[in-house]
Amino acid sequence: MQRRNFLALSGAGLAAAGLAACGGSDSGGGESSSSEVEVFTWWAQGSEKAGLDALVAQFEKDYPDLTFVNASVAGGAGSAAKDMLQSRLQAGDPPDTFQAHAGLELTDYIDAGQLEDVSALYEEYGLTDAFPEDLVTLLTVDEMIYSVPSNIHRSNVVWTNTAVLEAAGIDPTVVPADVEAFIADVEKAAASGVTGLSVGTTWTQVNLLEAVLMADLASTSYNGLWTGETDWSGSDVTTALEHFGALIALTNTDRDGLDWTDATQMLIDGTAAYNIMGDWAVASFQQADLVDGEDFGYFPLSGGEEIFGFLADSFTLPVGAPNPDGAKAWLDTISSQEGQVGFSLAKGSIPARTDVDTAEFPAYQQTAIDSYAQDAISPSLAHGAATPVAWLNDVSDATSKFTTGASDVAGYQDELAAIAESNTSA
Repeated sequence: MQRRNFLALSGAGLAAAGLAACGGSDSGGGESSSSEVEVFTWWAQGSEKAGLDALVAQFEKDYPDLTFVNASVAGGAGSAAKDMLQSRLQAGDPPDTFQAHAGLELTDYIDAGQLEDVSALYEEYGLTDAFPEDLVTLLTVDEMIYSVPSNIHRSNVVWTNTAVLEAAGIDPTVVPADVEAFIADVEKAAASGVTGLSVGTTWTQVNLLEAVLMADLASTSYNGLWTGETDWSGSDVTTALEHFGALIALTNTDRDGLDWTDATQMLIDGTAAYNIMGDWAVASFQQADLVDGEDFGYFPLSGGEEIFGFLADSFTLPVGAPNPDGAKAWLDTISSQEGQVGFSLAKGSIPARTDVDTAEFPAYQQTAIDSYAQDAISPSLAHGAATPVAWLNDVSDATSKFTTGASDVAGYQDELAAIAESNTSA
């Protein structure tokens, strides 16, 4: 499926989910004289924190009379933050703005009437022309927009330690043709005495799962998993889950106690050969002074089709925000040319804006810019683009049982199929 078809389908899926329109901007917390702007994220460590710091520096330059209040909550992919955020929203105690993934992750917030329509800001800040048309389509629900993207990330990247591969007799310049070839290389690396594939806690395992599904099914069938057009009980899904199980068997046994930063560090330390993680990982290699193409490498996990695993960080304006004007100022900064360039340079992502100069971006980001412009686009499951939160939570629970239990592929597939059926028929 081509990029525009996927993004248009995603927008249609949001509208079809029965999302209730929220009130206009006048239903927020009202005018506030406070100079403090509470920004809620899960960017509390590593390259994520570096990206946030870059945004804060730009915000303080843009709005020197406002005070940034960091309400970040640590925890990979935001699981802990999302739980705390939901408690606050239900208690009527929203932050001024909070981070969320663009796409179907916003469904529950919109359904609950917890987000303001920020469409007017797109006109005020010139974002309708600055963002790609198909991205704006993805973000639009019943002619309203509920978040502003700060960047675009790619989820399906394989990261490698060049020296470890060479020591295992693997040519680091040869990209595996498909998932089976990749598994063979991981097995060869593991036989050399290192961890073949590093991975962390459940959400990183779901990130691995989605990368395998994308590669084995290709974009059209993978995208159909989330619309009901692809049968979760099919033989192609069986093959993908078998591949996933084979890779899990080649990972570190302490995976459930690690976050993505720990799994990436294993590559940096030379104790693992491969890691599959979103491209925020590149900043960790850069911060460790590893040289692109010499010390580390990367390639998208592929089954033959070039696919960009899509996700985007975005920020919202909650209903009842104590300082809505401060929140709008933050949205102005994160969507500005300066904010988007500074943030992505620090975090390893690419700007959502198409009107910025990306010449200074390093080699990895240049490949992501090219891929996003021309390759098939598939929505990330682990990072909120493919499904509402409840569906992701169910898949995460099923995946955790699979990776910590008897690795029963048939039972795992049956459970995933039942989860899909309950969510697509609701």
